[in-house]
Amino acid sequence: MKEFLFELKTRNETLFYFGAICLFFALVCFILSKTTNTQVYQVNAYLKPLKFAFSTFLFSWAMAWYCYYLQGFNVGLFNGSVIFLMSFEIIYIAVMASKGSTSHFNTSTPFYALMFSLMAVAATLVTLYTAYVGILFFMQSFPNLPSYYVWAIRFSLIIFVIFSFQGFAMGARLSHSVGLDNDNSNLFILGWSKTVGDLRVAHFIGMHALQILPVLSYYVLKNTKATIFISCLYLILAIYSFVTALHGKSIFHNPFK
Repeated sequence: MKEFLFELKTRNETLFYFGAICLFFALVCFILSKTTNTQVYQVNAYLKPLKFAFSTFLFSWAMAWYCYYLQGFNVGLFNGSVIFLMSFEIIYIAVMASKGSTSHFNTSTPFYALMFSLMAVAATLVTLYTAYVGILFFMQSFPNLPSYYVWAIRFSLIIFVIFSFQGFAMGARLSHSVGLDNDNSNLFILGWSKTVGDLRVAHFIGMHALQILPVLSYYVLKNTKATIFISCLYLILAIYSFVTALHGKSIFHNPFK
């Protein structure tokens, strides 16, 4: 682990520290979720900024690692864009959580509607920038890297972009649930609905392909065909989760009934 952290810091010190700050903030939110009673949508209000901060931590460190491989990439501009846009989202979500109010889907006033729209713009810009990184991974060659590892990164970026944009399916409905309005459960931190469709499941699975597929390929699969096959299965899983949610069914339902 020490070797990984040292290498990550060497590759991109800026995103290394930004990710570390996000991880620390997620820990603070976790403590607040255990010591406060403020709720939003039937769960502790601080779980939402916790999830966004932790997800941003994972994204920042993953992109810091992958962008190092690109030739001629303006990493400084990418770093600045990610830090500015993601910080805006996390800070606003945390402020609204402290008030016991919603950040996403909140159009109760013109100001809140504007802030919700600006969060959507921020997420879109980060996703488009990530898509550009994905294009570069297809355009450039990486003779010093195993082909299976490169393909895992490529697939992970494609799936991330697709299911990052899937977030608009929630924004359009002003709800992450299909069947009830923003239903949550007591499922640890995630809070996915156990009774109706939850669009966050596919969103989660798709976006975290960015970490799962390259690690799985590099350390376990070690084969290009196996990597492509597993990546396709992973994509099918994310699509299945999305379609299941659209039909108003929880991911925990029995599909054979």
